Amino acid sequence: MTVYNLPTADDVHLQRTALAVKQLAQGRSNAVGTMTLTASAATTVVSAEYCATGSMIVYSPTTANASAEIGAGTIYISSVGNKTFTVTHANNAQTDRTFKYIALG
Repeated sequence: MTVYNLPTADDVHLQRTALAVKQLAQGRSNAVGTMTLTASAATTVVSAEYCATGSMIVYSPTTANASAEIGAGTIYISSVGNKTFTVTHANNAQTDRTFKYIALG
């Protein structure tokens, strides 16, 4: 006769951990988001739950004006802290300079 044991709390946590590792290996992460640069300002503060001091922020433009901002060389990450980072950029009236980002580390 085969005896089947019910899953224990430890088994459930192990399964969740294994799923999380599998998803990370597939490129999935909660440390991603979207940011739009603040119009008529030289900096934008981004709230990012999974960002920490020392994180590396990688961003990619999703609009033509965002791409032009990179091409002009006027955008950079000026500070990184716990749950936040600051982007310094050109001060203009454009409202569609939108990027996707990931906070690593």
